[in-house]
Amino acid sequence: MRIATTIFLTDETITPVRIARELEERGFAGLYLPEHTHIPVSRESPYPAGGELPREYGRTLDPFVALGQAAAVTERLALGTGITLVAQHDPIDLAKQIATLDHLSQGRFTLGVGFGWNKEEAADHGVSWATRRALTRDRMGLMRALWSPEPTAYEGEFASVQASQAHPKPVGGAPRVLVGGAAGPKLFADIAGYADGWLPIGGRGLGESIPALREVWEAAGRDPKDLHIVPYAVLPSPGKLEHYAALGIEEVVLQLPPAGEADVLRTLDTYAPYL
Repeated sequence: MRIATTIFLTDETITPVRIARELEERGFAGLYLPEHTHIPVSRESPYPAGGELPREYGRTLDPFVALGQAAAVTERLALGTGITLVAQHDPIDLAKQIATLDHLSQGRFTLGVGFGWNKEEAADHGVSWATRRALTRDRMGLMRALWSPEPTAYEGEFASVQASQAHPKPVGGAPRVLVGGAAGPKLFADIAGYADGWLPIGGRGLGESIPALREVWEAAGRDPKDLHIVPYAVLPSPGKLEHYAALGIEEVVLQLPPAGEADVLRTLDTYAPYL
C-alpha cells in the first residue's frame, strides 16, 4: 500500500520545500494539499467537523504554487490537490495550471476535485450553490478539451472554448482525477462520468460504499480495474490500514498536523512503521 500525506500548509507551518524533501527521503508516496482562496468572516456555513473553524482554513497557501515548489525539489514524490474547488476557477486558466504542473513534474500530479462546503466563499466567486456540481462537471469537460492532443472545441452549459492551441499537455493526456465527497448516487455518478476514482474523507463505511460505487462505475461502461479509491485525511492505525488492504485499496493519504517543522517531523516519525 502506498502511504501518502496531506497537510494544511500555511504561512505559519513547515514550508513546501522542507516537507516535500522529507517525504521523499523517508519513502512516503505523495503530498496532497487542500485549497481555500479565502474564508469570509461573516460566515454562516457550519464547519463540517463541528465546532469552531480551525485557524489554518483561512491561511492556506495556494496549492499549485506550493506543489510547484515541491515538484522542483523532488523526483519521485506524487503531488496532488485534496481538493481543488474547480467551480471557483476559470477553467481555461485552471487547465493551464494543471497541465503545467503535470508537465514540469513529469506526470506526478493528481487532481482532487471537490464541491466545497463554504457557501460564502463560493458566492464571492460567483458560484450558485445549487448548480456547483453541474458547473464542476462542465468545467472538467472544457479542461479535457484543452488537454486533447489536437485542437478541440467545447460547448457546455456554463462555458465554451474554441478549438485552440493549448500547451503544455499533461504527460498522460490528462492527470488522474479523484472526486472527494460523501458516498451517494450523485457523487458516484460524477465519479463514473468524468473521474478516475474517489477520495473518501476519513475512509469510514467503505465496506458498504465500495460495492455501490463499483456498480455505478461498471454500469457506465468503465473497466473495474481502472477505479481508484484513495481514503483521504486518515489518522492511521494498524487495523484500519489492514482493513483498507483487504478491500483492495492500494493508496491511503494520512493527515499531518498544520504545524511547524518540529511537530510535523515528529508525526512523520510516528507514521514511519506504516511504510
